[in-house]
Amino acid sequence: MFKAKAIVHSLKSEAVVTILHENDANDVVAEYNGKRCTAIFNGFVCMYYVDDLYGVLKDPNKCPACGAYLD
Repeated sequence: MFKAKAIVHSLKSEAVVTILHENDANDVVAEYNGKRCTAIFNGFVCMYYVDDLYGVLKDPNKCPACGAYLD
């Protein structure tokens, strides 16, 4: 778990988010404003992209991509 700058979908700008789980670039779970959301990491620009509109987790304690349980 660590904090990182990310582009947040609803803001369309940068914000600081907490990365909770990162299995690979397309399997990332982030927390922003109390919501756990899916995210991706873009290695070309070294930024996370957090989808807090359509990527809010239905089960906030489980990664939807790999099924890992989150703390």
